[in-house]
Amino acid sequence: MTILDSPTSGCICPACWAAVILSGRDVATSHAWTTAHITLGMSAGRYEGALRDIIHAFKYEGRRSLAHPLGGMVREAGSQILQGCDCVVPVPLHPWRRMGRGFNQARDLAQRLERPVVDGLWRIRQTRSQMALPADARRTNIRGAFICSPFAAINDRSVTLVDDVRTTGATLDECAKVLLGAGAREVRALTVAIA
Repeated sequence: MTILDSPTSGCICPACWAAVILSGRDVATSHAWTTAHITLGMSAGRYEGALRDIIHAFKYEGRRSLAHPLGGMVREAGSQILQGCDCVVPVPLHPWRRMGRGFNQARDLAQRLERPVVDGLWRIRQTRSQMALPADARRTNIRGAFICSPFAAINDRSVTLVDDVRTTGATLDECAKVLLGAGAREVRALTVAIA
């Protein structure tokens, strides 16, 4: 650990930012993916090295100022996905987890994407952390954890889900299934990183 040359410029040094390897903006050269309910998803980079450390500082150390540069990375990498998108929907945290963390990192990112932010999902069931679970267990763990907000105006709209990291896609796919069931015309997804 070293002291930052200019700490008022941010909590990450220029060398660490320079070490982040981003995907291309073109779907053919990017970290693009689909799931059963998501027509197209993209991630700005791989969840490794400097990007992993930066996401951890943002998410677990409460460095909310990182939402601005991370959101910019997502906006640039996902510009094709955001075209024609009516709104962005952050993946919600369970209220207890959000209270403990103090913020929802997905919502902070969504606010930087220059599209209307709709809190269209509620997390109604607290689940075990997905991090240590294998793919099949992740899908089982997350099933039925979300409902569509009765206040969300998503009917016949193209929606883009936003989250920090996509690992297996189980959480994003479950959210997309709920949004489609509530009348969304199409669900896309954007994340900072893909594992």
